[in-house]
Amino acid sequence: MERFFQLKELGTNVKTEILAGVTTFLTMVYIIFVNPAILSAAGVPFNQVFVATIASAVIGTLIMALFAKYPIAIAPGMGMNAYFTSVVAVHGISYQIVFGAVFLAGVLFLLLSFTKLRETLIHSIPASLKYGITSGIGLFIAFIGLKMAGIVVANPGNLVAFGDLHQPVTILSIVGLFVTLILIARKVNGALFIGMLVTAVIGYFTGDLKFDGVVASPPPIVFFDIDIMGVFTNGLYTVVFAFLLVTIFDTTGTMIGVAEQAGLMKNGNLPKVKSALMADAVATTVGATLGTSPSSAYIESSTGVAAGGRSGLTSIVVAILFFLALFFSPIVSAISSLPAITAPTLIIVGCYMMEGLSKINWKVFDEAFPAFAIILTMPLTASIATGISIGFITYPLMKLVSGKGKEVHPILYVFGAIFIVQMIFFPSH
Repeated sequence: MERFFQLKELGTNVKTEILAGVTTFLTMVYIIFVNPAILSAAGVPFNQVFVATIASAVIGTLIMALFAKYPIAIAPGMGMNAYFTSVVAVHGISYQIVFGAVFLAGVLFLLLSFTKLRETLIHSIPASLKYGITSGIGLFIAFIGLKMAGIVVANPGNLVAFGDLHQPVTILSIVGLFVTLILIARKVNGALFIGMLVTAVIGYFTGDLKFDGVVASPPPIVFFDIDIMGVFTNGLYTVVFAFLLVTIFDTTGTMIGVAEQAGLMKNGNLPKVKSALMADAVATTVGATLGTSPSSAYIESSTGVAAGGRSGLTSIVVAILFFLALFFSPIVSAISSLPAITAPTLIIVGCYMMEGLSKINWKVFDEAFPAFAIILTMPLTASIATGISIGFITYPLMKLVSGKGKEVHPILYVFGAIFIVQMIFFPSH
């Protein structure tokens, strides 16, 4: 094991790697509660999402561990799950069709992992759009959390309004939010997970949370018929592109950030990057056939690196712990069914995703406005694809009229034109 993962060369040992794996797992295990809670709102059977979430996390993380050998964990990504639910609601289509879109995005990601087009795509898209997309998704997620908590509610006169603070779920959500914020402020490892547990305990004693058991046999793994043809008949091309683009950005950015922190970058490059991206692409593709939204590398992996994790052994530990979680479906089902437990996590994760805003040059208007347009439209239209489309249309247009057209990569003009045609003639969101 030491030889396979080159622990001595990396300055680590088995004990440190196990501790790092447990740390990473505790900081990201919230996804097995949050993901079923979000996707079941789109009509996907709870047990289906629960098993699919764990299966894609185990598969992706094991590929990362054994082939790329990085201390980076994979699981269904936040933002994409909320977007998945909104696509089902806005279009009035079956979730099988949207899983078809996820599957196509996964296959495209898999193919791109073998080509240089992936690097071209990543380098051609300006930083302001990347940060705008991430921040827009952050606001979108936070808004979903606020709605789940009842902190904001529908209002016919003003679309949204402040909720009723006398509602038990809303009170518990606010308590859970402040408990989790205190834990984060105190730099407690696994703050999101511990915050959920504390909220669950409070909910149990107030009678809002009821358990039907603790341990149970794992639900069966079921492959269901995803509707790929429905993607084409409903013109969900932008949705496929949104799933693909965000997954590529999210995964690549996270991998580079965590690898940099672990000292694994060499001359500014990430060795074995194809194997690392393959882990995400396979997890997304398989996850779609089982019943979950796209997977991504988790920035929470940085907590494991901070605890000393440097090799794929850290990821092996994470995968094992995710597998063991399969046997606790009654607890997961109960916690996921009470919005007050999962809503605070969505709000806080949304805040984490706003970090890139500081890196946008707000003094240069043709850089700032496209990012602003993305950030504004994603939560207001409940569509990540719409935000991306508007960003890709306004950026080259602004640069062109500013006399900076040559600064824009030709691929952006192509995408801009495609999105204009899509939005006018084939609206899908």
